Amino acid sequence: MRYGLILGDQLSEEIATLKTLDKHEDVILMAELVEETTSVKHHPQKIALIFSAMRHFAKHLKQQGWTVRYQVFDRSKTTNNFLQFIKYQLAKQDAKVLVITECGEYRLQYQIENSWEKELNIPIQILIDDRFFSSIQAFKQWSSTTKVLRMEFFYRKLRQQTGYLMQADKPIGGKWNFDSDNRQRWNGNPSIPPTLDFTHDQIDLDVIALVKAEFQDHIGQIDHFNWATTRQQALQALNHFIQHQLVHFGQYQDAMVNQQDYMFHSLLSPYLNCGLLSPKEVCDAAELAYYNNQIPLNAAEGFIRQILGWREFIRGIYWLCMPNYRDLNKLNAERDLPSYFWTAETKMQCMHECLRNSLENAYAHHIQRLMVIGNFTLLNGISPKQVNEWYLSVYADAFEWVQLPNTHGMVLFADAGLVASKPYAASGNYIHKMSNYCQHCHYNVKTKTDHDSCPFNSLYWDFLHRNRVFFSSNPRMTMMYKQWDKLELSEQNRILKRASHLQNQIEEL
Repeated sequence: MRYGLILGDQLSEEIATLKTLDKHEDVILMAELVEETTSVKHHPQKIALIFSAMRHFAKHLKQQGWTVRYQVFDRSKTTNNFLQFIKYQLAKQDAKVLVITECGEYRLQYQIENSWEKELNIPIQILIDDRFFSSIQAFKQWSSTTKVLRMEFFYRKLRQQTGYLMQADKPIGGKWNFDSDNRQRWNGNPSIPPTLDFTHDQIDLDVIALVKAEFQDHIGQIDHFNWATTRQQALQALNHFIQHQLVHFGQYQDAMVNQQDYMFHSLLSPYLNCGLLSPKEVCDAAELAYYNNQIPLNAAEGFIRQILGWREFIRGIYWLCMPNYRDLNKLNAERDLPSYFWTAETKMQCMHECLRNSLENAYAHHIQRLMVIGNFTLLNGISPKQVNEWYLSVYADAFEWVQLPNTHGMVLFADAGLVASKPYAASGNYIHKMSNYCQHCHYNVKTKTDHDSCPFNSLYWDFLHRNRVFFSSNPRMTMMYKQWDKLELSEQNRILKRASHLQNQIEEL
């Protein structure tokens, strides 16, 4: 008899562990563990989503004939981490081997590879996670053959390998991406489709009650919980996105609107990251919608690129660069996160809206995360450690392999350009261009140095000024510095003085 350990991000019948084991002879182990929920204070909705999806998955496996030993969350138990849990199971019934698919966090993977066999006194069989388009080893091989690690080149390689939106060896439409078509502001038309609401069953209700009782001090609210927790519901979410939102996703994927939390985005990433959906079936569905003339090419390509390109690239970067990657801080950012990251109580309307969405829904779409919240932390020189912990805590789709490189590389440029070729820094003009937030704001987006000037405006130039030596060799930054140098010295000083005032009063913004 063998044990197979299924983690909270492996809730798929296609996981390698299940394909290796025999349901008639082997036993599946699953556990809701104190250590995994409190290593950072995860959003209550994130914990509820994973726990409920795990319980539903365990129930499904039992219905399929598997023997499942499942531990529900209980702080009083002594089996509060994986080793304790497995030791307890081995004491009840010995097994000849423990089978596990490689996991999504370096900390746990390192423990499995380096100490579990000795601690458990049992052989450990670690399987490749073949749910991804590219294996970790394949990415490492690709990275060794290229001078610069850029998502675009890796994406093109995977497009050719998979055949998505390809004609022979050429991309359909003659271009690899259609970003130029995907940066439109939304002004009320077309109408935003209604969200898909899920009915809670008793498992959901039990988990929500548990989370409310046990995680009251964690960041965020659970009153708006509306996540799919079963495979069937996740497929409904995929179908709803394909049928109602993907047609406009491309052109409005960067748009932001006051009180419109989801726009035309899919909300599928939590299901991809925990295993309820596979990346292949999601990309297949988007490609089929294009071939059936349901959606334009820019929508299909933009969406597929997020999964086939960016998601795979980010995973590769994580496993290539860990464990040192998490400690990089190339811009020497050391400031503390302001308190409104836990309350959304700020006069900056863009920050208020994006933080409110994050806290209420355990969600914000990629532009809210990158160009508002992330941009603010970048411009203010907030500590990467604090920003990473906040992002990992608050979002339902945040597993370390995907969260850390996105935050560290894309948001904070803490890796000095390993992920992104330039920092995603912007003034308030970008937010004004892509949203209607500025219409409702206490601050004036049109000015830089007045007492009510948009904080992003002076902070942007201050960021460039204080990091000039660092960016002096980056050709993509040349134009911004030319603009700065055209300003009169007196104007530069007023901008820097305003930025210094804002940073000294950051809690009051």
